[in-house]
Amino acid sequence: MPTTYDEVKGWFSAYDQVLFDWFLTRQNSSEGQLGDLLELGAFMGKSAIFLGRYLRPGEAFTVCDLFDSPATDDFNVAENRSSYPTLTRRGFETNYLAFHETLPTLIQAPTSVVADRVKPTSCRFVHVDASHLYEHVVTDIASSRLVATPDAVVVFDDYRSAHCPGVAAAVWTAVVTGELHPICVSASKLYATWGDPAPHQAALLAWLEERTDLWHGVDVIDGRSLVRIGDEGVAAPAPPQPLHPAPPAPAPAAARKPAPRRPGARWRKLAKDLLPPVVTRAIVARNRRRRG
Repeated sequence: MPTTYDEVKGWFSAYDQVLFDWFLTRQNSSEGQLGDLLELGAFMGKSAIFLGRYLRPGEAFTVCDLFDSPATDDFNVAENRSSYPTLTRRGFETNYLAFHETLPTLIQAPTSVVADRVKPTSCRFVHVDASHLYEHVVTDIASSRLVATPDAVVVFDDYRSAHCPGVAAAVWTAVVTGELHPICVSASKLYATWGDPAPHQAALLAWLEERTDLWHGVDVIDGRSLVRIGDEGVAAPAPPQPLHPAPPAPAPAAARKPAPRRPGARWRKLAKDLLPPVVTRAIVARNRRRRG
């Protein structure tokens, strides 16, 4: 069981943690912006643990992953074998419960079932980081649209990674068709909405103007704005704290200082080693008489 957030395996950069925190905190502080949280693809729970602390009373958090269940097709089998050989549901649960009292609702199944298992238009924040195969990502995009609230934030991981061209093809196709509206991009994730991106972008740009640890610029793609954000040494938010942190390590024992030598001790030892015993005894006897 992990005793610090850093011990949880996964890929979640400091500045994506900062962006998650900004979007979720803004949602939590907005009156009337209620909704559930959803994550497709969990690995060992690093981002799920992070998301769980933004859950408000009355809201639900759902996580969908195959975990250690059999994959649905040969390509997915090969993907899971190469990328997620250590993934198990028990590992996820152990990690999550190290930081939260209760588990989210877990769907151990292909993410294609989400549209049937999650209430329509119920989720204010959706994180998609499941299969990298094109056909699966297309399904995840469609599912996210069905379950998202009109102004929900939907985040897609690996939208530009060289080893995941299927994700890029699926995500940018959804953007080009005009259905998915980008808000911003980091190096790893695309943040978008199925509704109007303008309010998100206006608030985001105002926040970015006050920060020196994040670089940003604005591009226009087919008449639509896209905020690009870069890391300029940003520090991650305070990490989730474990319910049972490791006890502090005992302080190292202080080194014992050698006892100070008494004046003349060195010369007495030298005389004892070099003088004949009869002379040494005479000197000792004389010194005793003087002290007496």
